[in-house]
Amino acid sequence: MNPRISMITLGVTDLERSIRFYRDGLGFPQMESPPSVAFFTLSGSWLGLYGYEALAEDATLSSQGSGFRGFSLAHVVWNLNLPRKSFRHPMART
Repeated sequence: MNPRISMITLGVTDLERSIRFYRDGLGFPQMESPPSVAFFTLSGSWLGLYGYEALAEDATLSSQGSGFRGFSLAHVVWNLNLPRKSFRHPMART
């Protein structure tokens, strides 16, 4: 196993503005994704942008107060018994 952070997800209050910042301002290559989330490829990992409220809900935390900090880290472990194309990111809801 190659331990590394596979994905960093940021909870954002304005998804379209954040997409423009990372795609147009910083030049991050954007992956195809549903309208409710944006993914960017980095060197060996992904950056995900997701609505702040929705990311808190996924983390089963309140978006109010100091419990939720607005980001998550992930380490993806592939099941070698399944083809890679069967992977579907849990936040990629349609």
